[in-house]
Amino acid sequence: VCIHRVRSCSSIRFIKSKYVCVFDKSALKFSHQQRLLRTSAVSCGQIVQFKLSDIGEGITEVTVKEWYIKEGDSVSQFDSICEVQSDKASVTITSRYDGIIRKLHYSIDDIAFVGKPLVDIEIDASKGVASEEDVVETPPMSHEEHTHQEIKGHKTLATPAVRRLAMENNIKLSEVVGTGKDNRILKEDILNYLAKQTGAILPPSPKAEIVPPQRRAEAVPAAPKDKARKIPVPVSRPIAFAGKDKTEPVTGFQKAMVKTMSAALKIPHFGYSDEIDLTQLVQLREELKPLAEMRGVKLSFMPFFIKAASLGLLQYPILNASLDENCQNVTYKASHNIGVAMDTEQGLIVPNVKNVQVCSVFDIAVELNRLQSLGSAGQLGTSDLTGGTFTLSNIGTIGGTYAKPVILPPEVAIGALGKIQVLPRFNSKGEVVKAQIMNVSWSADHRIIDGATMARFSNLWKSYLENPASMLLDLK
Repeated sequence: VCIHRVRSCSSIRFIKSKYVCVFDKSALKFSHQQRLLRTSAVSCGQIVQFKLSDIGEGITEVTVKEWYIKEGDSVSQFDSICEVQSDKASVTITSRYDGIIRKLHYSIDDIAFVGKPLVDIEIDASKGVASEEDVVETPPMSHEEHTHQEIKGHKTLATPAVRRLAMENNIKLSEVVGTGKDNRILKEDILNYLAKQTGAILPPSPKAEIVPPQRRAEAVPAAPKDKARKIPVPVSRPIAFAGKDKTEPVTGFQKAMVKTMSAALKIPHFGYSDEIDLTQLVQLREELKPLAEMRGVKLSFMPFFIKAASLGLLQYPILNASLDENCQNVTYKASHNIGVAMDTEQGLIVPNVKNVQVCSVFDIAVELNRLQSLGSAGQLGTSDLTGGTFTLSNIGTIGGTYAKPVILPPEVAIGALGKIQVLPRFNSKGEVVKAQIMNVSWSADHRIIDGATMARFSNLWKSYLENPASMLLDLK
């Protein structure tokens, strides 16, 4: 009942059950003053300690990389709170409550532990959504502290309906690339992401409509490329001539590399190298690249390398296997989850393309574009970085011809691709011709893979790339 309406009445009746009580204005004013006094003494809500939940993969601690909120901000369920980074992936933590942030327990680059409080959130006590062990004492605060709260902008843009759909399917929004305005995540983005994870077939999106190629006469001539050799430019950094030694803890992806490489070097490696003539593949890619760009996808050589490797793994499944710690059992993986080593600001990461055996070259290119976008932004999820069965490292994009790749356990084989060079070679007629040559270096677990198997696989992979048309006979 509004006070100004009460005061305008000479009397007011409150009816409850069978009793009728009548107050005059003076008595009502006194009662209202007493009620205001009691309200100021009662707390407006309860404080909940929002603890860092288990994010899987045996992770017990993470590094806080960014806060999306500050003390005093209002949050709703599924709103982004912070981004944390483990030794496997970056994860966005979202709120489970509607309320007001009262305390941040960590600063940027602090180590947060699973099961420990992350933030304190004040929620409405009448809703009773928090368990008793999560509730802490609520400090008294004035009414003014609950007003004029601002909701901080979030890193992932999505409507509540899209967030609900992602939550129901256990999908992290940070792992989805938005195709809407300002990279907003749409419902179609969630469905397409879900289809890639489950292998479901969805109706084609209007954006994925196949555009017929232009006639050669109508095609716009490409700008001539500068074939001159590019000289590497050193990165400009301030040179410190004097100073003190600095010690930093090994965290994030560096910590994962220490653990993985220490285990990898216990494996007896077998090395094998060869050169591939990619002249026909280079011509084929130049023809297909404009078609892929019309569909909004950047087509590199890597999708061809990955698909050719998958076709080879069908013939030599031992290279797509894993060996247990006691070296007693070999598990042949049904899925070809082929990893691609990426150089990022956070360090070396190896996301993988899932189920390559059922993907087309274009499907692989789409997924690589997504992984590269997330990798550059440091937003790759755990599902993208785990589950790999075979790895290719394209070190040639940076430089170098040969490498000695290290196996990523529990995988048993890895390949390193050198740069593509224009070199003189002899054709079938004995004439010297220009050829696009790339070198490949393989490493295999010599406990279960012999040299002959590795060489036969490499020869099959090489034949697919040197004669791309032959891949049509075996594509699924």
